[in-house]
Amino acid sequence: MTDATVAIRNAVKPFLQQCEAGDVVLVAVSGGADSLALAYAILKESGPLAITAVAVTIDHQLQEISAVQAEKVQQQLEDMGYLKVIIEKVIVDTKSGIEAGARDARYQALRECAVKENARKIFLGHTRDDQAETVLLGLARGSGTRSLSGMASENGLYVRPLLGITRAQTVLACEEIAIEFWNDPHNMNSDFSRVRVRNEVLPLMEEKIGPGISAALSRSASLLRDDADALDSIADAAISHLDLTDLDCESLGELSRAIRTRIIRTALYAAGAPSGSITWDHVAAVEALITHWHGQGALSLPGGVKVERISGRLSLLAQP
Repeated sequence: MTDATVAIRNAVKPFLQQCEAGDVVLVAVSGGADSLALAYAILKESGPLAITAVAVTIDHQLQEISAVQAEKVQQQLEDMGYLKVIIEKVIVDTKSGIEAGARDARYQALRECAVKENARKIFLGHTRDDQAETVLLGLARGSGTRSLSGMASENGLYVRPLLGITRAQTVLACEEIAIEFWNDPHNMNSDFSRVRVRNEVLPLMEEKIGPGISAALSRSASLLRDDADALDSIADAAISHLDLTDLDCESLGELSRAIRTRIIRTALYAAGAPSGSITWDHVAAVEALITHWHGQGALSLPGGVKVERISGRLSLLAQP
């Protein structure tokens, strides 16, 4: 084994060691260098631990050759040594955009597959470069500390062991083990914001500011995740003593803004706002009812949630 392969195998090993003999884990494989390198490392490291690795490739059916590509990935994985490779066909809802629709469909298929296979973990091939892109996209949206903290290495079922590994290392690993990887045409489509960040923004930052930008962004994400976790914990403790449909404005006003805005966001979702629908502008408008009150009227927010200040209290109701 050479350095890149060793680094990737060492990256997956601690996460596999958290499992027990006889457990099943899923590996999501698109056919790109990142996921194929991950699949190889998982296969090699899971055997000695008596863990069964099952590979899953998602056919989004967005390209004419998608079925052919899925079958090619299946064959590559079987040649690699996988005894079970699953192809999951999904239908992508593009109402919220192709990127978001494909991601939602992919994760839903992976969750359903994990239930069918009784899998303990789902391994994903996101790299340090993906993390850097995620942080920049979060910064552009202005959506707060949690967004800037990027992707977690562990989040429930999902495990991302390669967040400390570069995309270049996964390419090198595939070359070392003679695996031909696929370059998805969507990864060159500048209509997608992530592609523009990857192919235009990050290279320009490296050129103008200096090398190491991706590593610095990834390191910042890790530090911000620690901060966000601590603030969330404090907010959760406060929330446990509150009625989120009827909040005292004076008490909320005495809290630090970081905690207050977390309580507001949680209350809005508890009242019925659809997941992911609440923006910073929504939270700021509700916060103004608490900290800058001058007789504003009721707010109508996503999901039919109505927020109104009545006699010094914040009332949150779900409207039909």
